Amino acid sequence: MGLARAWSIGLHGVDGDLVEIEADIGPGLPGLSLVGLPDAALAEARDRVRAAVVNSGQDWPKRKITLALSPATLPKQGSSYDVALACGVLAADGRLRPSALEGVVLLGELALDGRVRDVRGMLPCVMAARRAGVPRAVVPVGALDEAALVDGIELFGAAHLTEILAWLRGEAELVTPAARPRARSRPDVDDLADVVGQEVARHAIEVAAAGGHHLLFVGPPGSGKTMLARRLTGLLPDLGVEEAMEVAAVRSLAGALPPDEELPVTPPFVAPHHGVSAAALVGGGSGLARPGAVSMAHRGVLFLDEVYEFGPHLLDCLRTPLEEGEVRLARKDGVVRYPARFQLVMAANPCPCAPPRPADCDCPPQVLRRYEGRLSGPMLDRVDLRVHLEPVTSLDRGPDEVPEDTATVRARVLAARRRARERWRSRGWRSNAEVPGPALRRHAPLPPDAAAELDQMLRHGVLTARGLDRCLRVAWTLCDLRRGDRPGAEEVHAALALKHRRAAV
Repeated sequence: MGLARAWSIGLHGVDGDLVEIEADIGPGLPGLSLVGLPDAALAEARDRVRAAVVNSGQDWPKRKITLALSPATLPKQGSSYDVALACGVLAADGRLRPSALEGVVLLGELALDGRVRDVRGMLPCVMAARRAGVPRAVVPVGALDEAALVDGIELFGAAHLTEILAWLRGEAELVTPAARPRARSRPDVDDLADVVGQEVARHAIEVAAAGGHHLLFVGPPGSGKTMLARRLTGLLPDLGVEEAMEVAAVRSLAGALPPDEELPVTPPFVAPHHGVSAAALVGGGSGLARPGAVSMAHRGVLFLDEVYEFGPHLLDCLRTPLEEGEVRLARKDGVVRYPARFQLVMAANPCPCAPPRPADCDCPPQVLRRYEGRLSGPMLDRVDLRVHLEPVTSLDRGPDEVPEDTATVRARVLAARRRARERWRSRGWRSNAEVPGPALRRHAPLPPDAAAELDQMLRHGVLTARGLDRCLRVAWTLCDLRRGDRPGAEEVHAALALKHRRAAV
């Protein structure tokens, strides 16, 4: 009889827990029992692990084997436990020293011939191992570069089960990362100077970038809505190491992390099609839900083109992530949490027929009401900036008309971001858009003359309390752009104007 322990990681969204695998070999009919809430993929590990062990030149114990995964109340899913299960069985059978498994997390799926395969979510698994204080981790060699994005833990890569067994016995060495990865340099981005005219819309993009505000463009086809939206990420500041790790962890879970060893520094830009399902937009799927487009856009931009073509229920699904910066999805296997702090940019035609000139629209009033009604009032109230674009009437620029490029505008945006970050640093907020309304009113009240217009509009029902808070945030961003100390009546009036304004060419 023998008893041994091995360790792996159980993912629950982007969070991970250290899972202890106890292997017991005792008298009884030969067989293997797996307990601890395994899902179907993990239950099938019994056959995968046995075949991998035998095809790696090891004898499979011909006795009763019990494998217990703790904590027992935590649902376990996926095939990343295979390596730890195999090593636990061999240690319990006396083929490995049980002490060799102490202080090491084993991750990876086993092929029938003993090869160690990659699994999704390797990055958050290694992050969870580091948080749990485990000093070493063994991962598939193909995922070693991804795992090496995490500092503070000793990493080893293996291509076959025999390599891991030889390493645990002290007979061989495993592959280690050659060097810690460095952050990727910012790639070339589309330049804001390419946009013809639309000065107010360009200003709205600058304000949105400086404060992290949500934005809606309404205008005829070809007026530059999509061009402006795609240039927003070029204005945003680079991701910090912590933010880049958050983005990379979500992409690792979705299987969308590039196979290189560099952290992305450019905020992501995600543009789902209007035919997207609710599960693909906010996350979902059977078992424990997978991340959706809103989480893939974490710390970046979520762009909804032709927003009125999205189903109303899809748009209303965004209301909670916009307020709380995360998605919580309840399924039969539990509740998972995914980060979703993104900037929402929406673009729409003014009507279903969308003629080049608005005056040529022949849509009946009831059609227009039904079309615009797809974006509900509560959802529209969460949009900070609304700009109506006019058609572009000329592509010729005068000799004195030199539009500002992305680098020039980005310099102002970064300066405004620094001012906001310094102001709110002690409270943990990074941008004006993250500051709760009560905190704005309590800790940074406006002068009486600046607040008078907002109070009047709130009293007459033109603004809701949420809309007032959003105007306050925009006013602070405008103040940061002009390097002021506190918003005045001018910034408040400009913030209200950006709530609903027609943009000139």
